[in-house]
Amino acid sequence: MLQINDLVFDAWGRRFFDHASVTLPKDAKVGLVGRNGVGKSTLFKLILNELTLGSGEISLPKAARIGSVAQEHPATPIPLLETVLAADVERASLLAQLDTAPPEEMGEIYNRLIQIDADRAPSRAAEILSGLGFSEADLSRPMAEFSGGWRMRVALAASLFAEPDLLLLDEPTNYLDLEGALWLEARLRKYPHTAIVISHDRELLNSSVDHILHLKDGKLELYVGGYDSFERQWAEKLRLQEAARAKIEAKRAHMQSFVDRFRAKATKARQAQSRLKAIAKLPPVAAVIEDHVAPFLLPSPERPLPPPLLRLEDVAVGYGGPPILRKLNLRLDIDDRIGLLGVNGAGKSTFAKLVAGALTPESGAFHRSQRMKVGWFHQHQIEAMDPNDTPLEIIRRALPDATEARRRAVIAAFGFSYDKVETKVASLSGGERARLLLNLVAMEAPHLLILDEPTNHLDIDSRRALLDALNDYEGAVILITHDRSLMELVADRLWLAADGGIEPFDGDMEDYARFVLDRARIAARAPSQVKAEAPPAPPPPPAAPAKAKVPTGPARRRAEAAEAALARATAELARIDQALTDPAIFTKDPGKAAELGRRREAAQNAVEAAELEWLEAQEAYEALKA
Repeated sequence: MLQINDLVFDAWGRRFFDHASVTLPKDAKVGLVGRNGVGKSTLFKLILNELTLGSGEISLPKAARIGSVAQEHPATPIPLLETVLAADVERASLLAQLDTAPPEEMGEIYNRLIQIDADRAPSRAAEILSGLGFSEADLSRPMAEFSGGWRMRVALAASLFAEPDLLLLDEPTNYLDLEGALWLEARLRKYPHTAIVISHDRELLNSSVDHILHLKDGKLELYVGGYDSFERQWAEKLRLQEAARAKIEAKRAHMQSFVDRFRAKATKARQAQSRLKAIAKLPPVAAVIEDHVAPFLLPSPERPLPPPLLRLEDVAVGYGGPPILRKLNLRLDIDDRIGLLGVNGAGKSTFAKLVAGALTPESGAFHRSQRMKVGWFHQHQIEAMDPNDTPLEIIRRALPDATEARRRAVIAAFGFSYDKVETKVASLSGGERARLLLNLVAMEAPHLLILDEPTNHLDIDSRRALLDALNDYEGAVILITHDRSLMELVADRLWLAADGGIEPFDGDMEDYARFVLDRARIAARAPSQVKAEAPPAPPPPPAAPAKAKVPTGPARRRAEAAEAALARATAELARIDQALTDPAIFTKDPGKAAELGRRREAAQNAVEAAELEWLEAQEAYEALKA
């Protein structure tokens, strides 16, 4: 479908693509991945002819239609449904021709309308809009009444409705809630043509794409399968590359040793010269250099508070008018990890403001410790940053009594290099801004972290670093995110905001995904039965079966965490064994050799303990599933 041959592109003082080539199969669903800033969005602009190639070629089939979601839809007086229907240019053109076409051409126009299933277009458009969170009442509202975030959803709906031959989506879940992201995952799986998606959402890349296109060092390489499969293939490729490099270097050293010993001897000079030529012909193999991702610093509270941290009894909260949330009866303890679910507008952010102290209850009893410190991260903080600020100036305000050396050390610990310390916020990437703010809100070791969409600007490796930091953090967490993988691996309990209240959700993320997709199917079949003004209600409790369902989420997360711990312990043991294979270490540094021996024994014990924990966790998970 798409062919890229020998692509070279230089801009802004750097090379983005260095003789890159790749061919995408027809109707493939491709996830484009790579670290922030490597050129993923630049590739989209090259495909769309918004940038000029340096050299090489990007080719598509003749008359292929390309669709993308570059910016939000304009605020026009045209109703929502008509806006999306207009995205099908051929249908709109045929309908316009009916008004002026001569009678002899009418039959041909009607035949073409039948071929493209034009009669079903309004229901298909309404189904897409419903999946993206629009209500039936929204369909007749003019575009000017929707906010920027909702108009981005309209642009996405229009692209999905038009079904171009090549669909380009750049971080489509960044402006969706979890419910919209779950629906989009299912929709992309069924997309009838080729789609390329830039995403850092692991679940989407595992469930919705069948190829991963990896951009690194200016090269493009295509892998079959989802993201987990790509990671395994990439790790194996690096292992083989390192093994090949070690083998060639050993051969080079052996021949060089012969040359050094015998090049001065007349009888061996010819053989030495021959080996010099052989050394020159050995292919160079680059050493494997792993990309470093700075960790997030989420210090745990020094002194735990007596439980509960929060207790809400019949609390109502709002903004002066009718309450947004009513009859809240909830309790939060010191080690709770709460995943807050619900569609946009259900009150999740209102609840976060209440807990953070930015809103006061209108009625009911709200008990919280006076000594509790709260760290609150939300997207509006990123948008509100002064573009002329610098990380150093921000840290100076946060640490007014610290020395300049201490402030710079803190920024370095946040993952900012020396040249970024005094870079203006306007020149920082979204990921760098998010990293700065996430570390800042946690700097005082809060007892409770409230994270409202913390991953929007983070790449996959940074999201993994955030997950590791959250797993090490010993305070309470309230997490609002469309990143299903992060929600599954962090949250121990789920609360659902719906119908003006918040209640515990009985199930795990798999149960919630099924609930969301079932609700979308029902809404698409009978939109008139869906109330526009009220968020969807939680699913009714299942009828009592012969054997009650046991939630498997915590057991699965324990098994996944144990597997990750086993992998880390095994990798550490392998590194120590590799160091011990060097015979010189025993003669040159016996002390270091002895230390490595002690570390190896400890690492072996850690591997055995991790294996035992993994076996127990896996057996418990399998037993619950059975």
